[in-house]
Amino acid sequence: MTAPTTTITPVLQGVGLVKTFGRVVGLDGVNIELYPSEVLAVVGDNGAGKSTLIKCFSGAHTPDAGDMFVNGERVEFKSTNEARRHGVETVFQTLAVAPALDIASNLYLGREIRKPGILGNVFRTLDKKAMRHQASDHLKNLGISTLQNITQAVETLSGGQRQAVAVARAAAFGSQVIILDEPTAALGVNESARVLKMIQDLRDRGLAVILISHNMPQVFEVADRIHVARLGKRAAVVTPQSHSMNDVVAIMTGAMTVPEAEQQLSPVTR
Repeated sequence: MTAPTTTITPVLQGVGLVKTFGRVVGLDGVNIELYPSEVLAVVGDNGAGKSTLIKCFSGAHTPDAGDMFVNGERVEFKSTNEARRHGVETVFQTLAVAPALDIASNLYLGREIRKPGILGNVFRTLDKKAMRHQASDHLKNLGISTLQNITQAVETLSGGQRQAVAVARAAAFGSQVIILDEPTAALGVNESARVLKMIQDLRDRGLAVILISHNMPQVFEVADRIHVARLGKRAAVVTPQSHSMNDVVAIMTGAMTVPEAEQQLSPVTR
């Protein structure tokens, strides 16, 4: 099966994705397209299939049917490592940071740099100086100014700063796609604003971002397009310019339907 042809090839695409858990249907023939340099928000009520969808793209779940494509090439993710090798990084709501380690060690968690020669090859000694230097460069390139001391333990950081560490780790190794699951959950107003600014910066750097969020004002602030999920299906794809927050909520609940001809299935020109 080949990916449907469009003017711009989606960097990440799902066609007819199906995932069931016994008699429970998580995904029911979902189509989704993510284009380069865009923020695609995925919204929906609890049980709409949002988490199942991102777990398929992150390699945590394998779809029962359907196809996934990266840059037009069909892929199968049997693990999160396979997704990462294709440039797809995911930041889950639990963050998965190691509180006792410093910022640099967290950025290279599972990808540690070893010292050259016998120290690294035989004794497996880590090159902490190189990791700290490169981690500092990554943070500087991302414009993250809230993390000044690269040797600071993550357990001493605020919630927003921990989120910045997790996003920075994804951005450092996610060459194409970054999936963010509720990145502003339990954060204050100022910290949420910093995370949203970081998402916009990632998009401006050319990365494609999938944002899972229940916070509708934040979705409308940063999203280029909004994928509305309902009962395991794609109910509609709209934009903050074409539909209001009340419209999106109505689509989520089934009170409103949008004809396919009126949906924003192609990338938005900014």
